[in-house]
Amino acid sequence: MSTSVSFASLILNASLIVQLVMLLLFLASIYGWYLIVQLELNHRKSRQADEQFEKGFWAGSDLKQLYQTAQSNPARAGLEAIFYDGFSEFMKFRQKNHSVAASIAGTERLLRVALNREQHTLEQGTPTLASIGSVSPYVGLFGTVFGIMNAFMGLSSAKQATLASVAPGIAEALIATAIGLFAAIPAVLAFNRYHSLAEARFQQRMLFAEELTGLLERESPPEKPTPSAPAASVR
Repeated sequence: MSTSVSFASLILNASLIVQLVMLLLFLASIYGWYLIVQLELNHRKSRQADEQFEKGFWAGSDLKQLYQTAQSNPARAGLEAIFYDGFSEFMKFRQKNHSVAASIAGTERLLRVALNREQHTLEQGTPTLASIGSVSPYVGLFGTVFGIMNAFMGLSSAKQATLASVAPGIAEALIATAIGLFAAIPAVLAFNRYHSLAEARFQQRMLFAEELTGLLERESPPEKPTPSAPAASVR
């Protein structure tokens, strides 16, 4: 009990600058944990939605039926959104009587755009976690350095410099570094985890996009050969 009271008193008796640093780091830690929870929920939701869509896709469902189902879902995301964008672009090219090769090339370009868009949505929050993890220790160190400087400057007015007189100032200054590490360590671990999960999800979606273009090319009706113009008769 005495330890917690002593810890609280060190924070309350710290200088204004050190208190502001502690408050900033505490808010950064709370926001970092909020992002971690959001990323965890988003990745779980994304994984479940992709697995559900892939199950229907590889079960042999008709592509036009899947397209109509995706079209009726305004909240489509992940593989469903990628499939919808790619298939709709392929149908537009075919309706304009483009060749299969040109239709596939245009579909691949749009699929790359859709992949990057969904990847950006999946990685929202990870740059902020990286910033918290990299900056928080330095902010805490700034509070520690300022607190130690303030503690030693207070010794100039003391008649006798003892460890008991300087220890509280140094202790309260080191709390800033501790809070900075408390905010940085979970943020760095979470960034590494969700960045690797996002990369793995991107690779799986990219393989799906390649399979989709191959399937569209195989199921496209063969192109009719263009009739050659009759040769002019020579008289």
